Amino acid sequence: MNSIHHLADVQAENIGAGTRIWQYCVVLPGASIGAGCNICAHVLVENDVIIGDNVTVKSGVQVWDGVRIEDNVFIGPNVTFTNDLYPRSKVYPKQFSVTTIKAGASIGANATILPGLTIGEGAMIGAGAVVTRSVPANAIVQGNPARIAGYTNTKPEAAVGTRAPDARKPPFHDALNVRGVTLHQFPLIPDMRGSLTVGEFDQHIPFVPERYFLVFDVPSKETRGEHAHHACHQFLICVRGSCTVLVDDGTNRTEVVLDSPDRGIYLPPLTWGVQYKYSADAVLLVFASHKYDAADYIRDYVEFVQIVKTQGS
Repeated sequence: MNSIHHLADVQAENIGAGTRIWQYCVVLPGASIGAGCNICAHVLVENDVIIGDNVTVKSGVQVWDGVRIEDNVFIGPNVTFTNDLYPRSKVYPKQFSVTTIKAGASIGANATILPGLTIGEGAMIGAGAVVTRSVPANAIVQGNPARIAGYTNTKPEAAVGTRAPDARKPPFHDALNVRGVTLHQFPLIPDMRGSLTVGEFDQHIPFVPERYFLVFDVPSKETRGEHAHHACHQFLICVRGSCTVLVDDGTNRTEVVLDSPDRGIYLPPLTWGVQYKYSADAVLLVFASHKYDAADYIRDYVEFVQIVKTQGS
């Protein structure tokens, strides 16, 4: 049974059990609100709105037509949703833009969400952020315009495996807490004529590549990757400058900083990878075990997690 304050104007009938709607709220007839929600005082919910289960909407929020909020989402006080990029008084679009807040995401106080965006599963929007682009799953964004500052539930780089027998001399590698991912250190030979670093395929790098590509001139606010592969193995070396690599196996998530040409990271298939925090001079070299195949890419994080669970069962 839900609880609706007598000073609230709730016209909707599709409201789940255990939901509490506090005083001075307005909920229009077409809205759908799930079970176990907490809709705090002074909240407006329009008609074409779907709110899932266990959602918290704090005071001062207007949830306009076209907003879709999935389960276990937190909406902080005075968050501003929008649904029309070019609004005019008494002029209405044929259809309002759909904004989707995926399960488990949190939006901090006074953040502004532009229309038509998707806030990814488990993402965290910082207080006061102005979100102008869709946010990947588990990303932490902040600022105006909002930029990715990190990822939730990410553990710092930590070795959990064993190194090669002679750990005093590279090449050696460490296993990380993300399944199958290893961090490699290569020989570095300094010389007054210039330094050199070297590695051998199938010995120091765990596969013989069919392809390579370089990523460079990436603005610091941008992210690359944001996908996994069904079959392709990858090996990443930042040959100039630095960048941060996020690796995720669907359960564990770790960040590694690549900031030297004698350091590389191996990503086996079914590893979600993201590269971001590029320095202005960064050049990232990627070796791949397969030729390019669009069908080998998994670009949706939720789909990736489901595939990992299915293959692991």
